[in-house]
Amino acid sequence: MSTQVTGRPQRTLPEVDLAPLRRRRRRALAVQVACTAVTLFMAVPILLIALAAVSSRQSLAEFPKSLIPSEFSLETLQAFVSATGTLPAFGNSLLVGLYTVFWSLVVGAPAGYALARHVFRGKDAYRVFMLLVRALPIVVLSVPLATMFLRLDVYDTVFATTLVHTTLALPTTVLITASIFVSVPTDVEEAAQVFGCTRWQAARRVVVPLALPGLAASSIFTFVLSWNEILGATVVTLGHRTLPAQVLTSLAEASVAYRFAGGFALIVPALLFIFLMRRYLLNMWGTTLR
Repeated sequence: MSTQVTGRPQRTLPEVDLAPLRRRRRRALAVQVACTAVTLFMAVPILLIALAAVSSRQSLAEFPKSLIPSEFSLETLQAFVSATGTLPAFGNSLLVGLYTVFWSLVVGAPAGYALARHVFRGKDAYRVFMLLVRALPIVVLSVPLATMFLRLDVYDTVFATTLVHTTLALPTTVLITASIFVSVPTDVEEAAQVFGCTRWQAARRVVVPLALPGLAASSIFTFVLSWNEILGATVVTLGHRTLPAQVLTSLAEASVAYRFAGGFALIVPALLFIFLMRRYLLNMWGTTLR
């Protein structure tokens, strides 16, 4: 029933349709549930390995095993660290990972920049060809490389392992950096050249800082790939193995405690590297950590 206000009828507003808001909330809840499920899927094995690594040998020998160990002890980790070849292998893995990140960026970032800024015949075919390198089994690449390294007298060195890992990481580094450089507007680079910068200076002072989150994401992927790679490092090394290769060759005669400690030791450095680089990775997704 309408009423008179200042001589004019007052209209009743229609009811607000809350269905779109409810659908949006349901979608947000579904995304949160999916993210939680994926996080648990990845975090639970890491947690179980960590608990087993800090358990005593008596707890590991119990049957049935409880989810939470009945007794905690660092003797398993201490035995793993004090084992012959563990610390040198850890140093080799760290050096190989950092060298692989460095050379992958030195070679792959300029190639990605060229793919992003230049148009040439066969560009798409070139990208597919680079991905074919990742499609080849590692054995196909490792055996010829090992033969070449023996002839060049660089077999069983950190340098040889770095070359293998860089070969494996270059295709993804080039494609990731190319997609990052494409997202950087060419206007800012041209504006820098207008103000007196050469093309190299504009790329170094303007494009690279804007693409830094993407370069950091590429370095994370490269380091984790190098740290977890086993077969290539096993083929091209004998006395200077990386930590995964060292653990793999010791599994046959190793105890269960050694295996859990080795798995935990392989996980922690990669997680620390990702934690240190997380700010750049999240900035690439438009999120800022405070």
